[in-house]
This record gives sequence, structure tokens and C-alpha cells, in this order.
Amino acid sequence: MANPSLLFAIFFAALLVQGGLSTTFTFKNNCAQTIWPGIQDNANSPAFPQTGFTLAASASNSITAPAHWSGRIWGRTGCSTNAGTFTCQTGDCGTGQVACNGHGGNPPASLLEFTLNGSNGKDTYDISLVDGFNLPVSITPQGVSGCQTTSCSANINAQCPTQLQVTESGTVVACKSACDAFHQPQYCCTGAYSSPKACQPSSYSKFFKTECPQAYSYAHDDTSSTFACPTGANYLVTFCP
Repeated sequence: MANPSLLFAIFFAALLVQGGLSTTFTFKNNCAQTIWPGIQDNANSPAFPQTGFTLAASASNSITAPAHWSGRIWGRTGCSTNAGTFTCQTGDCGTGQVACNGHGGNPPASLLEFTLNGSNGKDTYDISLVDGFNLPVSITPQGVSGCQTTSCSANINAQCPTQLQVTESGTVVACKSACDAFHQPQYCCTGAYSSPKACQPSSYSKFFKTECPQAYSYAHDDTSSTFACPTGANYLVTFCP
């Protein structure tokens, strides 16, 4: 008769190999105001348990994601409900509810992108300002050694070029990408500028890169902006780190 302990160890190892273990995301709000995180699954990804929720200042919330989840997370700001319709000044997903239900956030918004248990049995993650900026954010892997934190902690809204500013009542609440502001292919890396060779950093993307060197500043900004961690890590997502 086989040793039960040995059978359990083999079963547990098989789960690790298959990526059967889930991942816990802890969301922490260090901002002075309430924010409303939004979550959107990538195509063909298993569903994240929530697609949007309220996170008060200094509060945290832990949610377990399924194995092989991939998608994006962002923070919404300046949200309120009027006549039963929920809307936000930045990052609004257009559903009229706190839940985003498969919809992405309206740019500009700071994005946190994840692929769990991807190629070579690793998670990949990044912060992207390709769609602009609304909040400082960071990603901290936990429980696995040798994994790097990535952060965009600068208050880019305070330094945002005039042409990119989004204002509410005279206050800059977000900073657009050049693509969103000007809709020109050289800024959006489209058309004749779709290849990495043709689409080079602009003065605007360089501004974002200077403020947040670890974050994506334009579509082909891969070498210094994508991070990997062995599958099995949990992740702390901090707003206003």
C-alpha cells in the first residue's frame, strides 16, 4: 500500500506544475481619498471574482484570483452616484455601476497588467502609462524570493504638460498619453509607425519615463518595464505607494 504522505506530496507537486494553485491579490489604498479599483479579464482568461469595488482611504482588500488569470487592474477616482448611475472622473468603465462587468477603464488611467502562470511557468506583470496616468501605483510580489517590486510613485498629475491635462474644477485629476491627446499614428504606434523600429519615444513618452522609469511609457517600451516572477507568488497592489 502506498504511503499516504507520499501520495499527498505527489498530488501537491502536480498542482504546482499545472498551475493549479490560486493567487491572492491584496489591494491597499494609501491615498487620502476613497478609490474604486476596476478589474478587466483578458480574452480567454478565467474570470476574476470581482470586477470593481470600493476601497476607502487606508483600507485593504484581499481577493483570490484563479490560476492562469490574466488581465488589468486600475483605480477609479472622483466617483459618485447620481440618480442611480455610478460615474467616475477618471478610469470610469461606463457601466453605471461599481462593477465594471468586462469593460475597461476610460483613459487616462494607470494600469497594472498581469499574466499568471504564463510562459516558462512564470507570472509576468507591469505598470503601463500607455493609456495615461491618474494615480501612483505599485506591484509587490510576496511569498516568493527573487521577485522585483515595480512602482510608479510620482505624482505625475502635478507635473503634467498643459496639452495632456485632464481637469475637474481647476484641479488636474489625470494626465493623458500623447496618443489619447493628439490621435496621431507616431504617438499611437499605428499605421506606418506600428513597428518597434518606426515608433520611437516622443518627448511626451520621455516625460512619463522620467517620472516613472519602471513603467511602460509607450507601446514598445518593453525592455525596462516587464517583470517576471515564478508562479506561486501573491501580489500586493498599492494605490499611492
